[in-house]
Amino acid sequence: MAVATVAGLAAVTLPALAGDDPAQPKATAPAGPAREVLEALQRDLSLTEAQARARLTKEQWASRTAQRLRTELGAGFGGTWLAADASQLMVGVTDSAGADRVRAAGAEPKMVTRSARQLDAIKANLDRRAADATPDLAGWYVDVSNNRIVVRAQPGAESAVRQFVRSSGAQESAVQVVASAEAPVPLIDIRGGDGYQIDNAAQCSIGFSVVGGFVTAGHCGQTGSTTADADGVAQGVFRASSFPGDDWGVVETNDDFVPQPVVNDFGGGTLPVAGAQEAPVGTSVCRFGITTGARCGVVEALNATVNYPEGTVTGLTRTNACAEPGDSGGSWLSGDQAQGVTSGGSGDCTVGGTTFFQPLAEILAVNELTLVTTETGPAEPVDPPAADPPAATEPPAATEPPAATEPPAATEPPAATEPPAATEPPAATPPPGSECAHHKVAKSATLGNGHRQVQPAGRYFRAGKGRQTGCLDGPAGANFDLVLQKWSRGGWRTVAVANGPSADEQLSYNGTTGFYRYRVESRRGSGSYALGFSLS
Repeated sequence: MAVATVAGLAAVTLPALAGDDPAQPKATAPAGPAREVLEALQRDLSLTEAQARARLTKEQWASRTAQRLRTELGAGFGGTWLAADASQLMVGVTDSAGADRVRAAGAEPKMVTRSARQLDAIKANLDRRAADATPDLAGWYVDVSNNRIVVRAQPGAESAVRQFVRSSGAQESAVQVVASAEAPVPLIDIRGGDGYQIDNAAQCSIGFSVVGGFVTAGHCGQTGSTTADADGVAQGVFRASSFPGDDWGVVETNDDFVPQPVVNDFGGGTLPVAGAQEAPVGTSVCRFGITTGARCGVVEALNATVNYPEGTVTGLTRTNACAEPGDSGGSWLSGDQAQGVTSGGSGDCTVGGTTFFQPLAEILAVNELTLVTTETGPAEPVDPPAADPPAATEPPAATEPPAATEPPAATEPPAATEPPAATEPPAATPPPGSECAHHKVAKSATLGNGHRQVQPAGRYFRAGKGRQTGCLDGPAGANFDLVLQKWSRGGWRTVAVANGPSADEQLSYNGTTGFYRYRVESRRGSGSYALGFSLS
């Protein structure tokens, strides 16, 4: 029996553009603030409705007035800000003539030492040195109300951060270093089922998060195609793609996106991804995509061959769940186990149909990818500050790790999903002549069952652009993993993982300039290990 296919699923759809239909009447702007805005202000700022309306009116006037005064005051303009209760617009000025202009506009002047241009120039110098900022810095900003730049540093790291500020050429009086436990992280999650754009034209759905990005359908984009999220924010690039023959693609995302072990359930929540165990024929399976949301069916056949108009694809899984254009590349789950990414099919979600998906196991194996699961956590695991704070001083060079005594295993935080055994097995020592010994940096320590340690010595190192290699030699009978993380935008982001079935691991990564650290994790067992790593 011939398999009917729909090119619309195998050839992605164009996103709809608001306002393209001339027959649609233009919406009339509502009078006054939206009800949702008023309710949010009342809730979050503890205001009455009347106070919320008055504040919004004052803020609109202040925005217009601030823009006008910026132009009129020129080089004497020192910035604007509202009083805490928004009752008065404050304007920084550097001379008395400017103060008179501010009063005439209905605002309150404040004499300041530095103009807004001078403050912006100081911040710009710091921005130019951002690549040299260590994980001890949370960030910096212009504090117009106090006429200075504020730099936030991890507690205990203030001295090192002041040196960073001095290296920018900034006057100490213009910058305040503030101790802060802030560790900002990006808030854009990668979730299965969410939509994304290809080359600013076509639309597909995300399959599953992997370390460094996500997997999707190959017909969605060719190697080198760029991607953006549903809001048009630059997201990543197709690093690999195969179609026809197979139908898979791998997108490497930028540092603003955090791969998460979840799938959008299109009901206001998410579903966990715990693993990728293949479901047999007859098993229920559900599909998730941006066009039609969540749809379910059963697995009808494995290793199916489909003759698309673009060519033959083999090794697909056949289901009786429906799908429509734009769902391509989306997630397939059986329970909490990832199955594959949507390829194509026939019919639609009005009359029903047949849909095929590319099994996930092949995508991971061929591309040597690591699936992000609830067991491993998101691809940007950030240790709690109390358990693993960044070092207070500048990081050592990769070839000269600081001499330090490793903490005993009992002080290491246990992994959430695998608590330590009640009785630790005897510690084992890596065999003499470890193959890790030839690396430029060598560390040894003892790790408890279910524990994790950061190396070198709980700190981090700076590496230039190029290849990094890591080697872990652990005790026989144990299962240790080796994780390489990079500091990016306020958090430690996993960039490479070696998670074989034993305690001996080899890791390789081509990276950009930045701060890195290794993390050794015990999946099973305890004992001594040797870690070596080198930079090319």
